[in-house]
Amino acid sequence: MEQVQEGTVGVAGGETWYRVTGDPGSGTPLVVLHGGPGSTHEYLLTLAALAGDRRAVVHYDQVGNGRSSHFPGRAAEFWTVQLFLDELDAILDALGISGAYHLLGQSWGGMLAAEHAVRRPAGLRGLVLADSPASIPTWVAEADRLRKELPPEVQRVLDEHEEAGTFDSAAYAAASQVYYDRHVCRIVPNPPEVAASFSAIETDPTVYHAMWGPTEFHCTGTLGSWDITERLPAIEVPTLVVSGRYDEATPLVVSPLLQHIPDVRGVVFENSSHLPHVEEAERYLRVVGAFLDEHD
Repeated sequence: MEQVQEGTVGVAGGETWYRVTGDPGSGTPLVVLHGGPGSTHEYLLTLAALAGDRRAVVHYDQVGNGRSSHFPGRAAEFWTVQLFLDELDAILDALGISGAYHLLGQSWGGMLAAEHAVRRPAGLRGLVLADSPASIPTWVAEADRLRKELPPEVQRVLDEHEEAGTFDSAAYAAASQVYYDRHVCRIVPNPPEVAASFSAIETDPTVYHAMWGPTEFHCTGTLGSWDITERLPAIEVPTLVVSGRYDEATPLVVSPLLQHIPDVRGVVFENSSHLPHVEEAERYLRVVGAFLDEHD
């Protein structure tokens, strides 16, 4: 069994909690960025299986979430992409791995990973963008298209409660779950680690509401106009883009990553939606592990 160590790093007037599986002094570590924004590391713990003689795996809860410091009173302007880029740099420096590391970002974590990569950090060796967009306007448009494929009664419930602003309604949650079961995680009921991360957003939705909004279907927060498409050619490291066949990160959503990153390859998981690392864990670990080994 791999050794596990935990600690905290001072960030933004608070602390960021981290977890390291394996020996960070062996090989090129993998740093994992969770999604949300506003989720936690638990649903990505499958990736700890990539730790071994050649690498450690680093998970952390982004500030405002999970075991890190929470700031429920902070205004939306506080929750910027730059805040989370600075936090990532602080983690890399504190663990002494900024000279050589791989980065895997899932969903919003992939957006953050891409923002980090376009700045061409000297120590970045390989990049995995998992189920992530290059453009939030494209993501929202595709979510609207997928939503129109839901049963008419489900669409009606969603429309009625959005018009009334009753996002906390049990009926709205049940209708949203139909979408999640198709396009977020097709393992129903969700595995405990996935349920734990979703529950964390409900417990403290500060970051999610500020950066995204009150519902998955409409981005009314600070990320609403985010688009990195034109900056993608600046990514210099080998990049793996992964997504699921039924992913809310549809082919149209991920296509700019495949078109504009110079050294890129893509893999689609045929039996998965937004969480192929959970839905097809064995194959996912093989694919990602081989990519990391190739670029150590």
